[in-house]
Amino acid sequence: HHLGRLFDLLRQRGQYDNTLIVFTTDHGEMLWDHWLLGKEYFFDQSFHIPLIVRAPEADGARGRVVDAFSESIDLMPTMIDLAGGTAPLQCDGRSLGPWLAGRSPKDWREEVFFELDFRDVPGGAPEKELGLKLDQCSMAIVRDKTHKYVHFAALPALLFDLKSDPQECRNAIADPDQLPHALRMAQKLASWTLTKSDRTMTGIKLTKEGLKEAARDRR
Repeated sequence: HHLGRLFDLLRQRGQYDNTLIVFTTDHGEMLWDHWLLGKEYFFDQSFHIPLIVRAPEADGARGRVVDAFSESIDLMPTMIDLAGGTAPLQCDGRSLGPWLAGRSPKDWREEVFFELDFRDVPGGAPEKELGLKLDQCSMAIVRDKTHKYVHFAALPALLFDLKSDPQECRNAIADPDQLPHALRMAQKLASWTLTKSDRTMTGIKLTKEGLKEAARDRR
């Protein structure tokens, strides 16, 4: 109802056809799936979120449903791209512009990655229940169209075969037949971690005069 009011106002002011509209959310909700509430889990219900985009001059692709992986980090480069700009080099996401234009990029991602920090700094509930240290309460997940691999900092890993177990009810990490998939997904996660790690301070050293680029002071 209220989005309709906003769209009506845009039409009244002649801006509707010149406005990029993106409908999405920041996370999902378990809603008692797997007997859970909330969002801080590795199941699809926590991370599979809506994404509806209406872009100016995209009439050729209007109503198209794309069966491909996107990530929230794609939103900023998409907005910059459609506004005629260029996303900064440091941006990890990619513009959804080609999809909105009716094309299907050949080199689009084949999996998605996400991380979760489940520390409870005030109360320490996960730490107490699981016997973990504060900085061990984290997980990293990679999901493609057939499997999901969940790597914990200090707990056993999980593997779900999404074709035979789409509801993610059986951990297949110990299944010998699934070992090649576990290795494949773990390697994907390791490569992603290396390429996406924060390098803000790479080549920087702390001196009495402040921060300096180490390369300039080498002898």
